[in-house]
Amino acid sequence: MTPTQIALVQTSWAQVVPIRTQAAALFYGRLFQLDPSLRALFRAPIAEQGERLMNMIDIAVRGLGRLDSLLPAVQALGARHLDYGVQTAHYDTVGEALLWTLEQGLGPAFDADARAAWTEVYGALASAMQAGAPLRQAASG
Repeated sequence: MTPTQIALVQTSWAQVVPIRTQAAALFYGRLFQLDPSLRALFRAPIAEQGERLMNMIDIAVRGLGRLDSLLPAVQALGARHLDYGVQTAHYDTVGEALLWTLEQGLGPAFDADARAAWTEVYGALASAMQAGAPLRQAASG
């Protein structure tokens, strides 16, 4: 991730924050449309889960400039997701739903540069989450 990509993600995220509830609803609607089987992984009400998701994204986006301190928390989150039944293939579906949601919420502001920046950032964070999964398996094995 370049400093320019980080700035673009942070700037565009600031535009999502005021519509975070609607963005969360769009995200989960799209996620379950892409893969209805994922609905079974969520035990909390979707509105509550959406608030957690938006908070997590907010923390991650704000921490992009301090990756060294952010990555351990992201890896731990990935380790916890193993307990929820998250599989490697689910990260692609989540990424697709996230990009679609950003496109819906940001409209023309979600241009090619913004998409590329979010794709890069999501890829890095998803990789860190997946890297945390083996840590959980090793600790429980």
